[in-house]
Amino acid sequence: MRRTNLFATLVCLLSMGTALLTASADDATAPHPQVAPALEKIDAVIGEGPFHANWESLGKYEIPQWYQDAKFGIFIHWGVYSVPAYGSEWYPRQMYIDTERRGDNFFAHHIETYGPQSKFGYKDFIPMFKAEKFNADQWADLFARAGAKYVVPVAEHHDGFPMYDCSFTEWDATEMGPHRDIIAELSKSIRQRGMKLGLSSHRAFNWKYYVRRPEFDNAAPQFARLYGRPMPFLFEPDADNYQARFEPQDKQFKDDWLARTCELVDKYNPDLVWFDFGITAGQETTYDTNHFSPYLQRFAAYYYDVSQKRSGSPGVINYKWQAFPEDAAVLDLERSKMDAIREPFWQTDTAISSSSWGYTQNQKYKSAGRLVDDLVDIVSKNGCLLLNVGPRADGTIPTEDQKILLSIGDWLRINGEAIYHTTHWKVYGEGPTQTATGHLSEKKNLPFTAKDIRFTSKDDTLYAILLDWPESREVTIKTLADGAEFALTDIDSIELLGSPDEVQWKADREGLHVTLPDAKPCEFAYVLKIR
Repeated sequence: MRRTNLFATLVCLLSMGTALLTASADDATAPHPQVAPALEKIDAVIGEGPFHANWESLGKYEIPQWYQDAKFGIFIHWGVYSVPAYGSEWYPRQMYIDTERRGDNFFAHHIETYGPQSKFGYKDFIPMFKAEKFNADQWADLFARAGAKYVVPVAEHHDGFPMYDCSFTEWDATEMGPHRDIIAELSKSIRQRGMKLGLSSHRAFNWKYYVRRPEFDNAAPQFARLYGRPMPFLFEPDADNYQARFEPQDKQFKDDWLARTCELVDKYNPDLVWFDFGITAGQETTYDTNHFSPYLQRFAAYYYDVSQKRSGSPGVINYKWQAFPEDAAVLDLERSKMDAIREPFWQTDTAISSSSWGYTQNQKYKSAGRLVDDLVDIVSKNGCLLLNVGPRADGTIPTEDQKILLSIGDWLRINGEAIYHTTHWKVYGEGPTQTATGHLSEKKNLPFTAKDIRFTSKDDTLYAILLDWPESREVTIKTLADGAEFALTDIDSIELLGSPDEVQWKADREGLHVTLPDAKPCEFAYVLKIR
């Protein structure tokens, strides 16, 4: 009798334990059961080095040469937000906020188009995101023809829907929506064409992304692995004002972030990892005061250790503002540029569209000429350009985006030697047009003129790039005047790239005077090769 009771008790306890484990696994607000073992593995790898999770060790990082030579990459914002295709890629956030953003009220539009947020939430767009026309090879062919040397698809945006096979949520592109590992397909196609693979993570801002009301679908705990946990501060009246109040991410969130981000390294071996602003609370927060810094140090050490063992050199990390020391990763400027040469190497990320990163109806496009001018200006100042496109929900890239990319590629086929594998010169250039600086400052920039000239160099060659065609066909480069600080003492030849015609030139105390041929060799940005 006692044995029977003991056996029954053991069975009962085992059943209760199994039930508790199942309940924990089913609780979307609880830590995912795979996070803890992932962190153990991550820290074990870091412990073996050579990089360790502190700024002193990470400060020994050296930027790989491929990246400094590449100069031009493609960014891809594609996700569930391309289904509503309204306003911007921030639709998932703004559809829950009853205010205007840049002239649009996403909240009202959503109710009018799809119904109230209690009945039709962001999650309900996922079955509509089918990617039925997505072809990774076609995308990679386009990017290669555009002259890109690296490609950076968004692995996970703020919306919390990974575009890859993520072990820490069922809300991803392999289990829902397209039912495909988009990142795996792109990775294969990109690398087959000789381009490097980058991945971007915007995950850190998922913590504050979705504003909640009790009646909204995003308030339900069972959807926490998409929307994030329904923390009390997200229900506050001013929860939408993340710039004024940014509650620090808690340990559970940061543990999950680290596990997810290191999984990208393990599964896809990216040559570059790009981070958005959520890894730091604001522009004024420094890496030594940032509560997120211990996790950034752990990720950087893990990524650098793993990538160095795999390829012989560590990968690239892009960061914004002051999230990293400048010697531990590569600074990225969003929709802005430098007004002078910067050491060390840096990057601008911007988009073909001035209105959105993801696909929307009625995109406001920049011209190919403007984008090439920006590329030249950035490279002359020791930077590179990461240029974004936004595909439609079905996986097609809009015709206008393709035209712009192919125009850039046409220019690079003629003038690429003045961009790829070059370095900045002694000065970046000359001319009257000033460059606006600061976060999101590109809208302040005026078009360049024929008097705006930028320099790059390679071995014994100086490239002087004219950012517009002078009507008179006469160019005077004042920087190269006889007796000037940077005058060239011995010029063997000058040619206009892409032109079969000779150019006439002479130097005096006013500058290097060049007479251009009658015909333009390309549509914009004209390169004088000086040897």
